Amino acid sequence: MELQSPKLNSVNGLESVRSDLSHDVHDCVQRECALLPEPSELLPQVMSVTELADRCMSELNNYRNGEPSDDQYGVELFRRALMQRDALAWEIVQQRFNEMMLHWIRSHPMRKAASRFDSEENYVAQAFTRFWQATAGNQEIKFRTLAAVLRYLRASLNGTILDTLRAYSRAQEMPLPEPGEPGEPFAEDRDDSRELWEVIRSLIPDERQQRVAYLLFHCHLKPREIVHFCPQEFSEAQEVYRLRRSIFERLLRNADYIRWRLNQQFQ
Repeated sequence: MELQSPKLNSVNGLESVRSDLSHDVHDCVQRECALLPEPSELLPQVMSVTELADRCMSELNNYRNGEPSDDQYGVELFRRALMQRDALAWEIVQQRFNEMMLHWIRSHPMRKAASRFDSEENYVAQAFTRFWQATAGNQEIKFRTLAAVLRYLRASLNGTILDTLRAYSRAQEMPLPEPGEPGEPFAEDRDDSRELWEVIRSLIPDERQQRVAYLLFHCHLKPREIVHFCPQEFSEAQEVYRLRRSIFERLLRNADYIRWRLNQQFQ
C-alpha cells in the first residue's frame, strides 16, 4: 500500500480549492453579465443620438410592417432636439425624416399648384424651420408619442404650402411696396404687427438683411416671390434663403428679448 506524504495531500487540497474558486468566480461573472442589458435594450435616455435615430427608424419600419413597435426612441430623439436644443439631434431629425416629408408633399392635394412657386426641398426646409420655431423650448408643447410629433410636423408642412399659395395669390393682385410707402398692400393695419417689425428691424443692422426681413415678415413674401418682384435687388433665390437663414438665427438668439420688448410695449 502506497502512502502519500501530508505535504503532498496539502498541495492537492490547495489546488482543488483554487479550482473550485475559479469556477465560482467564472459562474458569478457569467451571471452578472447575463443581467446586463443588451445594446438594443439600453434606455433611450442613455443612448447616443445616432443610436436613438437608428432605433427610431427601425421601430417605424416595424410599425409599417404591422409588427410590434416602440416609439419611445423617437420621442426621446425629438425631446433632445427641441427641449435640449441639441444641434446634432436636430440635424439628424432633418436628415432622417426628410424622405417622409417629401412623401407628404408628393401626396398633398395642392402639390401641383405649390410646385409652380417653389421646390420640394425648399418646402421641406421651410416646414422644418416652422416646426422648430413653434416647438423648440416651448414648455407648453410636450410630445408623449411619436405619432403626435409627426402630426405636428405634417401640419407645419401643410401650413407652409398653404401660406405660400395665399401669399402668391395676394402678390398677383397688388404691386409690391417699398418700406414706408403709404398704402402697403401686404401689411396688416395692426399696431402689434407694426411694433413687431420695429423690434425685428432693431436687431438687424445690415441693410440688405433688413430689406429681406421686411419682404419676408412685413409683406409675407417667399424667397422666390422676392426674386420675382425684386429682380434688380435679388437675382437668385439661394441668396435670399442664405440671408433668411442668417436672420432667423439672429432672431432665435434674441427670442427672449423680442418677447420682453413686446410685453413692455403692450402693457
